Amino acid sequence: MSAGGTEGLHEKAKGLDTMVPGDVLLLLSSGQQEAARAVDAVRDAIAAASALAADAIASGCKLVYAGAGSSGLMAMADGLELPGTYGIGRDQIEILFAGGASNLSDMPGAPEDDVEQARIDAQAAIGAGDCVVAISASGSTPYALAVADVARKKGARVVAIANNPDAKLFNDCDVAILLRTPPEFVSGSTRMGAGTAQKIALNMFSTLMAIRLGHVHDGYMVNLRADNKKLVDRAARIVSGVTGVDVNEAGRLVEKASGSVKIAILLAAGAKDENSAETMLETSGHNVRRALGLIGG
Repeated sequence: MSAGGTEGLHEKAKGLDTMVPGDVLLLLSSGQQEAARAVDAVRDAIAAASALAADAIASGCKLVYAGAGSSGLMAMADGLELPGTYGIGRDQIEILFAGGASNLSDMPGAPEDDVEQARIDAQAAIGAGDCVVAISASGSTPYALAVADVARKKGARVVAIANNPDAKLFNDCDVAILLRTPPEFVSGSTRMGAGTAQKIALNMFSTLMAIRLGHVHDGYMVNLRADNKKLVDRAARIVSGVTGVDVNEAGRLVEKASGSVKIAILLAAGAKDENSAETMLETSGHNVRRALGLIGG
């Protein structure tokens, strides 16, 4: 592949437009898979970033995502899922997307250069103790850089994610996550390989954060917000899977626990009532495994 990072031209892209569709798709698939493998080299950095985020959430502060364009979309996709999947309060998740939600319909490019708006957004959203994840494929997007700068000045911790090794975004951040993806088969179209690696890295980051917070038990999302029929049914299956009780009994306990999967698990495991289950959770730092160890102890 040629040099040039996210703006480089992949060496195998020559004649791409003359190839038969099957060969084009094979190349595109291989590019995605190569990009995905870039994540394996930065597991330590992702782990360090997840610790900062978990500390912020546990202390009542916020996790703030900031980005523009395709990178901003990857950040938005990760952040929007966290309240429903892991029960994290929506007031603890902030998403700063260049241009705001109104720009999602046509994705104009100009907002990513709007440093003044970035500073306004960051000043309003970020406080001391927050964890800010700033993401930019090039590592030089003005919006992401300005948000990161404000975050540092306000006493927040900064996680920087970029795909170029010389990224300005890595200057003075607390954790740098460098996703060394190859040049795109369509040069500069970072929604492709770079975006794939970003999505994987963000999935890993937020999932490990949730595990640290005690919201995952044996692969179950034990702090989900059951706000539709599918999730109410899933909550019952989770309680049944963790404790071995019949799924119908598990559903009854979820209802008794006002939708709290964690409390329903403890009730199924022998907790006397909802109040005692809640006390066990508080004592154990809301970690189900530790709370289960308190039953009968």
